[in-house]
Parts: sequence; structure tokens; C-alpha cells
Amino acid sequence: MIVPMLKTYVAARQQDRQRLLEALRDLGVVHLAPVDPAKAAPDDKTLAAIDTLARAAQMLGEPAPRGEKGDLAPLAAAEEVLEIHRRAAERRSRLAGLHRQVEQLAVWGDATLEQFTRLAEAGVNVRFYSVPRDAAGEVRADCVQVLGELAGKRILVAAASSGQSPVEAPEAAEALELPSRDRPSLRAEAGEIDAALAADEERLGVLAHLRDDMEAERRRLERKAEYAAASNGGLHADALYAVQGWVPADKAEALSGGLAEAGVPAGVQTAPPREGEAPPTLVVLPRWARPIQGLMKILGIQPGYGEPDVSVAFMIALPIFAAMLFSDGGYGLTLLLLPIVLRRKVIAKMGRNVANLTMVIGALSMAWGALTGSFFGMDVPGLLGGKPLIAVSLDAGPMNFLMRLSFTIGVVHLVVAQLWRGVRLWPNLALLSKVGWAAFLVGMYSVVTHFVLGRPAELTSPAIIWPCMIGGGMAILFASPSWNVPKMVALGLANFPLAALGTFSDIMSYVRLMAVGLAGSVLATSFNELAMRAGPVLLVPILIFGHGLNLGLCLIALFAHGVRLNVLEFSNNLGLEWSGYPYQPFGSDQPQET
Repeated sequence: MIVPMLKTYVAARQQDRQRLLEALRDLGVVHLAPVDPAKAAPDDKTLAAIDTLARAAQMLGEPAPRGEKGDLAPLAAAEEVLEIHRRAAERRSRLAGLHRQVEQLAVWGDATLEQFTRLAEAGVNVRFYSVPRDAAGEVRADCVQVLGELAGKRILVAAASSGQSPVEAPEAAEALELPSRDRPSLRAEAGEIDAALAADEERLGVLAHLRDDMEAERRRLERKAEYAAASNGGLHADALYAVQGWVPADKAEALSGGLAEAGVPAGVQTAPPREGEAPPTLVVLPRWARPIQGLMKILGIQPGYGEPDVSVAFMIALPIFAAMLFSDGGYGLTLLLLPIVLRRKVIAKMGRNVANLTMVIGALSMAWGALTGSFFGMDVPGLLGGKPLIAVSLDAGPMNFLMRLSFTIGVVHLVVAQLWRGVRLWPNLALLSKVGWAAFLVGMYSVVTHFVLGRPAELTSPAIIWPCMIGGGMAILFASPSWNVPKMVALGLANFPLAALGTFSDIMSYVRLMAVGLAGSVLATSFNELAMRAGPVLLVPILIFGHGLNLGLCLIALFAHGVRLNVLEFSNNLGLEWSGYPYQPFGSDQPQET
């Protein structure tokens, strides 16, 4: 449920400005909205310092603290961390270039340019030629040496002569100059870079001691910037100072009472949002549905204040989709146990909601694995013994059943979205258009199964004709309700063709539940067979690598397909634009979620 918001205005004497802001920060219920956003923006120096500290703390997440803690100021330490990382990136790039040059100069061996200079000073003339392989014997000099193979069936030949002795080479020979660098000098430079990188890594270990100090300084600066934004974003008059913002309707009285208890003489006025205003979004969910907020936070999406809250719908649908995409009870068991065994680490890394969501997905995946009889790619008896209740294989029968199940889940999902959208339109007659689209989806479901699954029903079947005709008519007629009937029909007809084709593609999108799940099952079985053929020595490594890789691909599929079906197909049919921004009251470090 999206919590109702009230627009609030708080005014006090100019001399009480600081006390008012401190009281508002302590209360932590008002999401401030600056009167003049340009004046509320923090200064560039503070913003740059916050960014530097945040990036440095993130970069220090890998190296463990080593050595003794230094006495650098947090910001100075953060700047050094960023400089080390910038310098290390340049050095690694240079190191990669040096290694390529060493490989390219392999044909020249480990001779140094200084050696050739000394030979020249001693009167020994050394020349180098690229010669066809069959013409090597035609090179004439006091000393001729083949150094190595070149491209194009050619070889590198060194010809040395002393005094005035000439060097003769065939017409097909091409004279080559000495390279600008030799391999020993390149290796020496690479060694210096390796040593510098090692020293930088050691220094990062020392600076890692200051990670907590950097985080504390970042939070201090953020509070300072927030306070400055609140102060500058208010209304300044000769003797009056006022701020505006948003407060949850159920906390409006607590705001007035809290200011009074703090001893701040201030006036508080609240009003419902006016048309066109966009309050922040605060979502309150039942306890069992709260894990889905972890996913919403990862995706960075938020329904607008006037949009429907789909958190509960997502919490129901996503684990079901994930179970079909994973299609293996063993992977579900892994996802269920990891957040339990490593709960502290998982919560610290991903948050409590994500950990709980992972466990729910794991539990549903175990249940689906029990129905399909698959456990780490191995067939196990079904719940009732013998064959599994739902077969997952490349045979036509099981594939058609899973496709039909995917399409059925899809049409139910989309019909719910259209009917929900219609309910929100009450009492506007446009709700009949959404009911029509729900009926049209049912008819289109029969079209999809007819074409994809080869069902015997004709396209003139009542299961197709009546839902499509009645639903399509309602969708056209009530798309833009108006007393001008010709205009209403014309607008409906203009938008109908593309929207009708969209219903077909939306239902078809749910076939990914079958396809990805089947692909994962085949891959798991293939790794098992490969491990068995590899023998006892490689059996366990192949199984760990193979199923770990497959589980990783399943997690990617969860975001690429399971999330997509909710955030795109379902949300588009519901008319959800994700236009909101989170409710973050003044004094709170993070957007609130409950």
C-alpha cells in the first residue's frame, strides 16, 4: 500500500531557524521540498568530497587492512586511494603493452641494443634481412646467422662483416632496422612496474584501516549538505523562515506535537496534494511481502504516488517464475541454505530483504524441483513415487505441456493487470475498455496455443471469436469515452491494431519460462554426463564448476526474464510508468521502507 501524503508547511521566526531545522531532523518525518531548488543545491566542494569518499570506500572493499594505521585525514586518504587506482590502471595498461612488445620481439632473442653498438664501435657491421626461406643460402657475409621465423614463409637473417668486407643479399631480401627497444630493457621496465604495483597494493592495505573513518566522514558531510540544502531551500523573509515538504498523513499530528515538545514556536499547516503535484512514495507492506522491496531497491524503480503498488503482485509472481526458470530442486536448496548458513554476511552484503527473497525463491524452486523430479540435473522420484508429476525433457509431449503452462500463467498474469487497471478507473467508463482487453487476451491465448502448439481448434472457434470480438469491441468503443461517439470510435480504432498485436507478443513472452528452464535442465544433465565420463579425479571439480556456472546463468535469467515479465509485460498492461521517487525524510540517511 502506498501511504497517503500531505503537503506540509512549517513556519517559524528567522531567529529560530536553526532550532526548527534541528527539531525537524530529530523528528525525521518530513520529506523536505525546497522552495527554490537552485538555492538548495550543496556547494560543489562538499559534493566532490562526498563523491571522493564514497568511491574510495568502495574501492577499499577488496584489500584487507595491513600494516599500521596511518594518521591521514579521511579526505586526504580517500584522494590518495583514488590516485593509486588511477595510477595502477595506467601502469597495468603499460604493463600489458610491454608484454605484447616482448612477444613481438621474440625473434630478436635477448640481445641488447648496447651489444650491437659495441660491435659497430669495434668495426663489425651487422645487418638484418627478411629473406624468403628458400633464399637464405644466398646471403653472403663473414658471418650469417638465421635468427628466427617471420610471417609469409620468410626468415630473419643476421649478416655480419668486418672492415670493408661487403654483405651481399638476394633481390628478394628486405633490409630491416633494429627495433627501438630490446627485450631485456622491456623486461626490466615491466619488473619496475610490477614492483610499483606491489607497493601500491601494500599502501592500499595501510589505507584500508581508514575505511570506516572515510565512511563516517562521508556521512558527516552528507548530513552537513542535507542541513545546508534544508536551510537554503526554505523561504527566507525579514522575520520569518519557512520550509515545505511532505509528511505521511498518519504522522501529521506527530509533527505538530513533536515541534511543541521540542520547544520550537512554529506554525504547521497541512493539505492534500493538489492536481499535478508529485509527492514522494512510501510503500508499506505486510511482513511476508517485504522481501520484494530488496529487489525494487536493486532495480532502482519506484511507483509514482498516484500509481498502483505492485509489490504484493511481484512477491507472488516472481518466485513462481524463478522456480520455473531454475527448474531444479538442487539449485533451490542451494539458494535456501546459503542465506541461512551465511546469514550475517549475506545480510551485510545484500540486505535483509534480499536475503529473505532469496530464501523464498529457493523454497519455491525446491517445490518445483520436487514436481519435475530434478535435483542437480539428476532424475529423482516424483512426490508420488515413480515418474515425476511434471516431466521436463526435449520430447514433444512434455515441451508442449510446459509451453501451455507458461502461456496459461502469462494470460492470467496479464488479465489480472488489465482488470486491476480497470478497477482503478472506476467510475470512468474507460474501465470497460480494460475489461474488453482482458477478454481479448483470453481470445488471443487460444490464438497463441493454436499456432504454437498446433491445437486442433480452428481460428473460427468460439473460444477465439467471441472473446476477441466482444473484447475488441469494448476496447475500441470505451478507449476514450466521450459524448462524441464518432470521435470516440475513431480514437479507439486508431490505437487498436498495434495494441492487439502487442497482446500476442505479450503472451508469447511467457514461453521463456519453459525455454530457459528446459535449457538449464539440459545443461545440468550434460555436466553430469561429462563428469561421469571424466573419471573419479575430475568428477567433483567438473560437477562444482558446471553446476556453479549453471546456477549463475539461472540467476542472470531471473533478472533477464523473471524480472522482465513483471516490470515490463505486467506493468505495461497495468499502465505503470515507475515515475516515483522514494520518501526520504529530513534526518534519515536512507529512503524509508517498511
